[in-house]
Amino acid sequence: MILGCETIWELLDARAAATPDHPMLLVDGAPPVTFGEFRARTEAVARVLVARGVEPGAPVVWQLPTSVDAVVTWAALARIGAQQVPLIAQLGPREVAFVVQHTGAVHVLLEPSVGDAPDVALPPPSSHGDAERFGYFTSGTTADPKGVRHTDRTLIAGGEAMADSLAMTAADVGSIAFPFAHIAGPDYVLAMLVVGCPAVLLPRFDAAAAVDGYRRLGVTMAGGSTAFYQAFLGVQRQQPGEPILPSLRLLSGGGAPLPPAVWYAARDEMGVRILHGYALTECPMAVMNRGEFTDDELATTSGVPVRGVELRLADDGEIQLRGEVVCKGYTDPALDAAAWDPDGRWFRTGDLGSLVDGRLVVTGRKKDIIIRKGENISAIEVENLVATHPSVAAAAVVGLPDDDRGELVCACVELVPGAALDLATLIAHLRAMQVMTQKLPERLEVFAALPRGGTLGKVLKTELRQRLQR
Repeated sequence: MILGCETIWELLDARAAATPDHPMLLVDGAPPVTFGEFRARTEAVARVLVARGVEPGAPVVWQLPTSVDAVVTWAALARIGAQQVPLIAQLGPREVAFVVQHTGAVHVLLEPSVGDAPDVALPPPSSHGDAERFGYFTSGTTADPKGVRHTDRTLIAGGEAMADSLAMTAADVGSIAFPFAHIAGPDYVLAMLVVGCPAVLLPRFDAAAAVDGYRRLGVTMAGGSTAFYQAFLGVQRQQPGEPILPSLRLLSGGGAPLPPAVWYAARDEMGVRILHGYALTECPMAVMNRGEFTDDELATTSGVPVRGVELRLADDGEIQLRGEVVCKGYTDPALDAAAWDPDGRWFRTGDLGSLVDGRLVVTGRKKDIIIRKGENISAIEVENLVATHPSVAAAAVVGLPDDDRGELVCACVELVPGAALDLATLIAHLRAMQVMTQKLPERLEVFAALPRGGTLGKVLKTELRQRLQR
């Protein structure tokens, strides 16, 4: 493993020197890109960008699909020392225009930088890992996108933590099925550079096609988030009893709640365990499960703080974080004061949790609590309970305005193919589990597909509420 590098270029250069001929980036049907080739391509694209006027410190917005070109562009801008802003494909023209104006970007890259590398000198590589050179933006599904400021060192710390938590080795074959421009992108690629393993790149995720390619390329690690686990389970259920990915040793991810029912289904039907964690754009590796934990611990908690991160719970249960993985603030400084405690050391996540033997259980957002007749109900807790019904493929629970109760509990579900479910049947199932009456849904809505957004397939609860209140 290569640890302790200050900059992304330093880590990339060290890995290319250590294992230049080992595969790094895999695309089904194309020759692999080795670590040595990746380094050479990075410098070539950096020269193209410098010839086009990109300088150290210049703000550059780029929006490219997951591909070798996207990873090279990210690395080339890091080599130059530009202030880069990667944007996921889901951001539309309005959001892109907002980000460009907000960051004062003088360069916008919407296509790969191709062409012969000109004979221009590159600026000396920076040795300062604490310079704020990255702006990662949220998807902006309910408001303007929110930019988060990161450094080489915060991102590298995330990669080191991922490699440690997942016990990655050079023998692994990973996979990037989510947009590389998401904050999880550098996490994954930097973990690959730390341990020297390759990963398969998918420009778009289709579960059946992904399984086909993963099988051919011998993928040992897959995932992304709960929506990805459920998609793989859907493929597995088309051929029960025969593992769809014999080489797979684990699924991993974060970014959305994981119902225990989904964890056990993956274990029992796919023969793999899920190492799910808790993270956010501001702290891309925060809490993660580990392979040495028991099945019940993996299924019911998000794990323990990763290396380089400390966690505490405030008096109201809010999860607060500090450490080298945590961002440096927001691109809009007006957001900083509310996001940190008064001494500026602990980041306030806005999420609620509890600790069980040192392991984090995320119980919801501070704004995702349903207040029914004056009693606080965790939406995530009820979602996990609803997801245990065998007819339910995915569940989301929201509070809806109600004159008598203040809010009522509404369960929104996707069903497994061919299944049916009504409210009385769901209530009977939950009563058999001895769920307290106050937590029982008072309304059930069945969706062909729950509205999802972002890169990790989070259910858009704001959109759900808007649909249900029309």
